[in-house]
Amino acid sequence: MSKVRVYEIAQQLEVSSKEIIEKLKEHGINVHSHMSTLATEQADTIIKHYKEESKDMAKKTDSKVDRQAEEEPIVLEEEDELEEEELRIIEIPPTIAVNLLADKLETTAVNLITSLMQRGIMATINQEIDFDTASMLAEEYDTILELEEEIDILEQIFTEEPDDERDLTSRPPVVVVMGHVDHGKTSLLDALRFSKVTEQEAGGITQHIGASTISVDDQQITFLDTPGHEAFTAMRMRGAQVTDIAILVVAADDGVMPQTIEAINHARAAGIEIIVAINKMDKPSANPDRVKQELADHGLIVEEWGGETICVPVSALQREGLDNLLEMVLLVAEMNEYKANPNKRARGTIIESELDKGRGPVATVLVQEGTLKVGDPIVAGLAYGRIRAMIDDKGNQVRVATPSTPVEILGLSEVPIAGDMFYVAANNKHARQVSDKVREQGRTQLIAQTPSKVSLDDLFTQIQDGTVKDLNIIVKADVQGSVEAVRQSLERLSNEEVRIRVIHGGVGAVTESDVILASASNAIIIGFNVRPDSGARSVADREEVDIRLYRVIYNAIEDIEAAMKGMLDPEFKEKVIGHAEVRQTFKISSMGTVAGSYVTDGKVTRNSQVRIIRDGIVVYEGELTSLKRFKDDAKEVNSGYECGFMFDRFNDVKEGDVVEAFIMEEIPR
Repeated sequence: MSKVRVYEIAQQLEVSSKEIIEKLKEHGINVHSHMSTLATEQADTIIKHYKEESKDMAKKTDSKVDRQAEEEPIVLEEEDELEEEELRIIEIPPTIAVNLLADKLETTAVNLITSLMQRGIMATINQEIDFDTASMLAEEYDTILELEEEIDILEQIFTEEPDDERDLTSRPPVVVVMGHVDHGKTSLLDALRFSKVTEQEAGGITQHIGASTISVDDQQITFLDTPGHEAFTAMRMRGAQVTDIAILVVAADDGVMPQTIEAINHARAAGIEIIVAINKMDKPSANPDRVKQELADHGLIVEEWGGETICVPVSALQREGLDNLLEMVLLVAEMNEYKANPNKRARGTIIESELDKGRGPVATVLVQEGTLKVGDPIVAGLAYGRIRAMIDDKGNQVRVATPSTPVEILGLSEVPIAGDMFYVAANNKHARQVSDKVREQGRTQLIAQTPSKVSLDDLFTQIQDGTVKDLNIIVKADVQGSVEAVRQSLERLSNEEVRIRVIHGGVGAVTESDVILASASNAIIIGFNVRPDSGARSVADREEVDIRLYRVIYNAIEDIEAAMKGMLDPEFKEKVIGHAEVRQTFKISSMGTVAGSYVTDGKVTRNSQVRIIRDGIVVYEGELTSLKRFKDDAKEVNSGYECGFMFDRFNDVKEGDVVEAFIMEEIPR
C-alpha cells in the first residue's frame, strides 16, 4: 500500500501541517509530526472530511468571522512554512553504511546506532542498512531520503548525439531465432548457413550465443543464434534487445509451448517484428492450422486470417520453404527501413566472450552504429584495450566492421560480460580511465562471514536451524554467456527461507582464488563445463568447500532446488582416483588414436571413467576402450608410470591434455 506524508496533504489542501495533525487526531489517527506517513485510505478520508467541514464553515460564518478565521491560519502557515523550509531531501543508494548515512544526516554514527538499537536492530558502524531503515532514521533529522537514480557511467560519458538524416544509410537487418526447446531453431539456422552447430553441443542444445551473416540476392542478413533451454531466458532476452526481427520457430507437430509464449513476450518487450516459421512440416502429424489457432490465442493473428503476423511453413530437415522465409525477412526489413550512421565512432553490444589460452580475452561483438576498425581503443564495462585483430563469422580477418556486422575482436584487457555495450574511446588512455571509473562504481562488498561451511548435503538442515539465510554461490563456466544464464536461473530459486546470491561469476577453470573466496564467504562453487585445477582441488579439501561440477545446466538447478527442499539424498558420489598427462599421440589406421601418457598422481584403472581436460575445459567424458603398458593390456597403472589410452568414440586427443580418471562410489544412506 502506498504511503503519503502529512506535509504533502497540507500542501495539497493549502493549509498548515499543524492543522492537518489536529484534524487527524479528531478522527482518531495519532501522528507525531509533519513527517509522519499515512495510508492512502487515511489520507483520502481526512481530505474528504476537511473539504466538507470547510464548506459548512463558509456557509455559517459571516465575512468578519471569515477574515478572523483566515488571519489565524496565516500565522500557522508561516510557522509551518519555516518548519518545512528546514526539510532536506537527500539521495542515497538502495543500501548505505551507517557511517556514510551519519555524514549525510550531519550527525554521528553512534547516534544512529543508538536509534537502531532502540528499534531492535543491532548494527555496526560499517554495516549496510536498507533504504527503508535509513528513511526511518532520517525522519528524526527532518530529512527525506530518495533513491539515487542509477546512472550508467558508460552511457553518461559516451552520450549518443542525434544523427543527421543525411548521414544515415541502410544496414542489414539483425535477426534472432526464438522458440521452444527441440522445435528446430538451430536446425533451421544450420539449413540457412550450412553449419553443424547442434552436433557439437552437449545434449543437442545450443548453449552459447553465436552470430553469422548470410547473403540473399546481394543483400546481407545477420543472424543471432540463441539457446533453446528455459535456463537461458536471460540470454534470449538479451539477444532480442539487439535485434530487429524475431523468427519464432514453432513445431508443426507440437504447437505453442511455454517457451514459445516466453519468446513472444520477449520479442514484444523489445519492440521487434515477429515472423513465425512453422517448422517440421515434413512430419505426418504436422498440423499448421492448430499452430495458427494457438498463436491467435496469444495475440499473433496470421495474415491469411486477417492479421499482420507473417507465417511461413518450412522444413529445416528437407530444406523446404527457406527461400520464402528469407524473402519475408528482407520484406520486413525493407518496410521498416533499418538505417545507421557509419561515419562515427562505433558502439554496439558484446554478444559472447571467452578466455582463449592462445589469444587471450576474445569477444564476439555486434556493431550497431559507426564503423569499427582494427586499432580502435574500446571499452566494455571493466574491459578495455586496443583492437589487435578482427575475425568475421567465416574465420577471415577483416580491417573494418560496419553497422549490423558481427565480428570477433582481440586485444581486450579482460573478458567482458556478454550483453554489455562497447564504445570506441578517444584513445587508449581514455578507455582505461573509463574502465577504472566503472570498476570503482561497481565495487561492492561480497564477503559475508558465517561460522560454519555450507554444502548441498546439509543445506536443508541448516535452513531449518536458521543458520543459513543467504546461500552464496560462485559460478564458473566455459563462456561468459553461460555464467549469466546460470546466475539468473539459480537466483530465481530464492524463497522466503533462503535467498540465493551469486557473489561471483567468471570464465575458465575453478582456481585457488575461487576456492579462497568461497571459503571466506561460505559459498558453494558451481562449475559448468569446467574443472578445478589441482591447486584448487587441494585447497577445497583443506577448506571444506563444496564444488559441484555439471555439463548440463538443468542438473545444477535440480540439485540446488532439491537441497533447498531437503530431498537431496545422493546414492553415488564421484571420486577422482588419478590424473595423467598426454605426452604423445599415435594414429593407428585400423583402431584410432592412442594417447601415450604419464600418470602424474593416483592411478588409472581399466574400468574407471575418464574425462579429457584441455585448458581447464572438459572436451570429452566417457570410457576407456583400451589401457596398455607397452604392448600388454593393464588393469591399472599407478603414478610415475607410462601407459597408452584409447577412448570410446573419441580420437581428437592432443598433446598436453589432462586425463582425469574417476569412479562412482556408493555412499551409504
